[in-house]
Amino acid sequence: MIAVSSSAVSGGPSLLVIEAGATLISVAAAACWPAVGTRWLSKVERCFGRLAQRRGLSIVTVGSAALLIRLAILPLSPIPQPFIHDEFANLLAADTFASGRLTNLTPPMWMYFESFHITQKPTYMSMYFPAQGLALALGKVLKGDAWFGVWLSAGVMCSAICWMLQGWLPPGWALLGGMLSMIRLALFSYWVDAYHGGAVAAIGGALVLGALPRIMRTARIRDGLWMALGVAILANSRPYEGMLLCTPVALALFWWAVTKARPSTSVLLRRAIAPIALLLVVAGMMAYYNYRVFGDARTLPYQINRATYASAPYFPWQRPRSEPVYRYKVMRDFYSKSELGDFLYARTLTGFIHGTAKKLGTVLFFFFGLALFPPLIMIPRVLLDRRLRFLVAGGAVFGLGLSIDVWLFPHYVAPFTCAIYAFLLQAMRHLRAWRPENRPLGVALVRVIPVLCLTLAGLRLYAEPLRLSIPRWPAMWYGTEPLGLARGNVLAELEGYPGPQLAIVRYAPDHAPFDDWVYNAADIDKSKVVWAREMETGSSQDLLQYFRDRRVWLVEPDSKPPKISPYPRQR
Repeated sequence: MIAVSSSAVSGGPSLLVIEAGATLISVAAAACWPAVGTRWLSKVERCFGRLAQRRGLSIVTVGSAALLIRLAILPLSPIPQPFIHDEFANLLAADTFASGRLTNLTPPMWMYFESFHITQKPTYMSMYFPAQGLALALGKVLKGDAWFGVWLSAGVMCSAICWMLQGWLPPGWALLGGMLSMIRLALFSYWVDAYHGGAVAAIGGALVLGALPRIMRTARIRDGLWMALGVAILANSRPYEGMLLCTPVALALFWWAVTKARPSTSVLLRRAIAPIALLLVVAGMMAYYNYRVFGDARTLPYQINRATYASAPYFPWQRPRSEPVYRYKVMRDFYSKSELGDFLYARTLTGFIHGTAKKLGTVLFFFFGLALFPPLIMIPRVLLDRRLRFLVAGGAVFGLGLSIDVWLFPHYVAPFTCAIYAFLLQAMRHLRAWRPENRPLGVALVRVIPVLCLTLAGLRLYAEPLRLSIPRWPAMWYGTEPLGLARGNVLAELEGYPGPQLAIVRYAPDHAPFDDWVYNAADIDKSKVVWAREMETGSSQDLLQYFRDRRVWLVEPDSKPPKISPYPRQR
């Protein structure tokens, strides 16, 4: 059995409140006693600076620290259970790829297995682009658990962010940015404690934006290859957001090549052959993947699944589609009530304003939290800073593109993560130079922020024994309370019984559609436990006949606790 963590039910003080109080106290202490700790903090900074001068070692150190620390805290922050639809869809892709297949045949009883973000026809597969599934598959192949793919991608993300920052900022600040990204993203956030994705797309964005200034300085082939790899990752993880990021980059490179490039045109063309070839190979692989999974090289992921189940488009000016025929109430509630309701509200002026404000708050709280808010007072100076002028312009394009999408979650912003931290670090550089009345107030504030972040990370790690409350809001650096434990408990119990099992799920009429339990592995027939929906109209006799060699259970997730009982055989 899987034990439910007490942090999920703890009624102690909220981490958000603690972060707010700790930030206020730290800022006040820095303002009143700016010289406190100067001697030992200066020594730390000198050691930090010596490491930062060794750029390659800095990159490796950041990534290794993220990986080793996250492994070390596994006893207190264990491998997460999947909960949201997106996670199960990515896990299906991981199971498929790890089995050596690109997709799966439509299962004979597919109508009982219909799930959110899962395509049943023409093949049985996740609707998402494959990059996140490939990362999870790597974890399954190397360590037998998809989470290790998440863990590995989080470490690589921190290294990639450090590398990108080295191209835009002095090395010491780049190292600090890599460390802050580790603390805020790679230890507790849902980018490492869930299976949605985020880190993979952040890697792609860091490679693209980190290669840009290097190409403009030296035009080396390897930097062109890094950029091409980043574009390929974005195209297979967050293609819309990747387009928003890559379009300004392409325009900047074109302008540089025409007006300012030092190498001749012929040299630039020769050096661009390898990156272009890489992109063409990736494009061919994407077309082949689409052909195998969706039946046509021109049919992209999302298209068939959205056309089959969804009424709401992604952009407010689009017309909603007619409601499809649903076999199950839970799917109708999600697509025709929740999603369509969000879409119709976003089309109103009030809805657009409210949605834009919510998106901004989501970005600020996830990437900065309250502890990193103080340096943002210098953002006006950053916006006028020549060093980051391109990133500011690119951020305007990126932000505008996200504002016109109906929905936004932090992993949608993942391609621009490295630039967000570049803005933060440049704001900290300006803050460090602030000396009101010749007092080193700015230096003190900049020094206290990493200490504050480390302290908050320690509190988050011991949230359960300290009985601290973790709000159920994923748009925070410290993640959420443990989710998916109820289904995990039931799955562990069923897997403990001898022989193959069939779990038929019956929801209460008021069941929340976001908490769905019917998800299966790539090879359903060979699975120890098969999850199926109870048909709302008619008999499930054909399902029972097909799985006649399995022990059949009725699972009722909405009972308190979830109830498992032998399924009544139908005649």
